[in-house]
Amino acid sequence: MDSSAVVGSTISEPHSDMEFESHEAAYAFYKEYAKSAGFGTAKLSSRRSRASKEFIDAKFSCIRYGNKQQSDDAINPRPSPKIGCKASMHVKRRQDGKWYVYSFVKEHNHELLPAQAHFFRSHRSSDPLSNDVRMRRRKNSNAVSKLFTAYQNVDCLENFVKHQHDKGRSLVLEAGHAHLLLELFMHMQEENPKFFYAVDLNEEHRLRNVFWVDAKGLEDFTYFSDVVSFDTTYFTSKYKIPLVMFIGVNHHIQPTLLGCALIADETIYTFAWLLQTWLIAMGERAPQVLLTDQNEAIKAAVAAFLPGTRHCFCLWHILEMIPKQLEFFGAWHDSFLEKFNNCIYKSWTEEQFDKKWWELVDDFNLRDVDWVQSLYDDRTCWAPTFMKDISFAGLSTSSRSESLNSLFDNYIQIDTSLRAFIEQYRVILEDRHEEEAKANFDAWHETPDLKSPSPFEKQMLSVYTHEIFRKFQVEVLGAAACHLKKENDGVTSAYTVKDFENNQNYMVEWNTSTSDICCSCHLFEYKGYLCRHAIVVLQMSGVFSIPPKYILQRWTNAAMSRHPIGEKLEEVQSKVRRFNDLCRRAIILGEEGSLSQESYYMALGAISEALKQCANLNNSVENGMRPDASSTHVVCNVEEEYHSIITSKNKVPDPKPNTGKKAVRSGMAGRSLGSVENSEGNKGKVSYFDD
Repeated sequence: MDSSAVVGSTISEPHSDMEFESHEAAYAFYKEYAKSAGFGTAKLSSRRSRASKEFIDAKFSCIRYGNKQQSDDAINPRPSPKIGCKASMHVKRRQDGKWYVYSFVKEHNHELLPAQAHFFRSHRSSDPLSNDVRMRRRKNSNAVSKLFTAYQNVDCLENFVKHQHDKGRSLVLEAGHAHLLLELFMHMQEENPKFFYAVDLNEEHRLRNVFWVDAKGLEDFTYFSDVVSFDTTYFTSKYKIPLVMFIGVNHHIQPTLLGCALIADETIYTFAWLLQTWLIAMGERAPQVLLTDQNEAIKAAVAAFLPGTRHCFCLWHILEMIPKQLEFFGAWHDSFLEKFNNCIYKSWTEEQFDKKWWELVDDFNLRDVDWVQSLYDDRTCWAPTFMKDISFAGLSTSSRSESLNSLFDNYIQIDTSLRAFIEQYRVILEDRHEEEAKANFDAWHETPDLKSPSPFEKQMLSVYTHEIFRKFQVEVLGAAACHLKKENDGVTSAYTVKDFENNQNYMVEWNTSTSDICCSCHLFEYKGYLCRHAIVVLQMSGVFSIPPKYILQRWTNAAMSRHPIGEKLEEVQSKVRRFNDLCRRAIILGEEGSLSQESYYMALGAISEALKQCANLNNSVENGMRPDASSTHVVCNVEEEYHSIITSKNKVPDPKPNTGKKAVRSGMAGRSLGSVENSEGNKGKVSYFDD
């Protein structure tokens, strides 16, 4: 049989009648079969003839074949996907030079992922077109709901119109571009009815501002609303398109697009309309922290519409403005920056900051510079000294090139037209979706290795996502290069920590009664996980686990769970094990239930009934009510089995629940915002972990 034989669109299984011209041809076939089935491949072994030196034997396997080998002397061991899978194909060469299938093992001991097969290393270059996210279109299974077309009641915005000509401003668009924008919105709504957009018309009924956000952005905000960056770089830098964006970050440290807008100007009215519209789109849920440029119009709009949000300025924007605002410095620029950095990075208290600031101002004769005075007036919005009890989750950096926002620079250039951006917008969404899917996929197929006997590292291995764990791991290992000196004793102890890696001293305060710890490096405030300086203080204080308040749920495998992780990490790990066990049982049920139409209906009925009982039980527990007798009986019957499950090593977090969207009404021009209903077809994104 020809090795390229296919049945429908699926590669046929290997069998003894197959013949191949070479062992490479056999491996090429096995790779195609594996890609169709949903697993990665590897060349396991091969053997040459001692006489002819030609290949006579070869064995190919699933990428998860064999067991992980531990090496004590490995400096930087690579994650291994091996979990003892036996799936393989063994081929041998006949006397006539043809190769045949000597043996074939079909069964795997893990889930197969045909829809994600392009992520496997062995399949990434086999078909460039199928690997290109731009060539793949994902299907949507969301239930039908109404399109959001927001025409806001502008009565509350009239107070922000200071000049009559502000009302007449409009977007400057090329001919036909408004129509292209409308077509984009219509197509996005067809693909997913949860797509939201809003328009702002001036008194001449011309387009002034427009905002939109896709369904994925709405969903991401549900789980990652703690910090959002409002980026106006493309507008203020005079790009061809007047684009501003709301940007968040997910649990894999990847940027998420939480909304886009085209705006006519930088007036208070425009930002007030935009923030009000964005707030409506997000179901009236405000972020805990909003990062923006230092802009008086934005500042006024945030104060009006997000009064409960902590408004901060991007640090990189402040630093970037120094050469522009103080260009007259010339030769003194480097000297100023040295003292400026010493002031903002090495002031442990507000008193120290004030002292260094005014010394800096007087040394360079800056008391009459309005911008410098505005920096001091707004110091609580940007200076690291004042950034306590807050976390920017990596969205505030010292330079734009280091920020997550800069990833969008790959798609947008200064001369990018609106037509080109509309084409790129879909690419942006698909690339972001693809990156997240790949991170989830890698989490299932890889397990980070421990690199030290540290209890902190072991504690967070199954709690943090892989990306955060690897960054935290660097801090754990870096603690070995730190030496501390106790400055004072008491309920709150102060330490000076010498970091020999960068030859810097840091101040750490540790309160034993409240478990509060803070470091002058501000890593937790800016990145969201504890630094090496805090870790070494905890260790020397006899504390060998990270206090729960310093484990942000947004960085954990429970980030997309509707329930908070609580005070005990054991709850997260226990939930991970329970979910892992249920997933494996569901796979077995799926295999058995799909064998016939009758077994399918039986399995479907069992799943529906179990889901209903679980929901009733969980709702009863949440509301403080006593579960009904049938639910209690079921729980009692499986309790003994659960105790054996909970001791397993499986680590997989909870899926997120379905989310609905509350209907929002507006009163302008008789138009209203529609409602987005719960979709039974929505499936929560899940981060999978290796065995």
